[in-house]
Amino acid sequence: MTQPLIIQQFHEQNLAAGADFVETNTFNATSIARADYATEHLTYEINKQSAALAKKACDRYATTEKPRWVIGVLGPTNRTASISPDINRPEYRNVTFDELVVAYEESTHALLDGGADIIMLETIFDTLNAKAAAFAVENVFEQRGERSPVMVSGTITDASGRTLSGQTTEA
Repeated sequence: MTQPLIIQQFHEQNLAAGADFVETNTFNATSIARADYATEHLTYEINKQSAALAKKACDRYATTEKPRWVIGVLGPTNRTASISPDINRPEYRNVTFDELVVAYEESTHALLDGGADIIMLETIFDTLNAKAAAFAVENVFEQRGERSPVMVSGTITDASGRTLSGQTTEA
């Protein structure tokens, strides 16, 4: 939001180099993650502007033969619904499924309002967070009466095939 021309140029450089997709880089742009910086009130605008800048670049470089697309990113948040942040209280969670859904719905609406063509759940390390994000995206599609493609990008930490929170890809 503070340096839109720099972001615009970055997207355009990628597209000029041949990229078909650019993403919004909205990894921590949910109200849950923004709350750590007392900027949760900017969540909608950050997501919308990020998508709009990427869309502007895509529109500039798209042709009939080579369309370009914006991937609107829903990051994992900085809280996990599956693991307690307090080792002395394993039952404790600092975020609920419903809170995650609300946060992801807000960001999804903003990304789509800004022109995102695709929604990506990015760097998934907690399958319960991912399920909340997927649920939120489906809610938004139902509310809007429209659908977009959805991608999921997970983080597998080693040869065990598990996420950072120890869950399998099947989970």
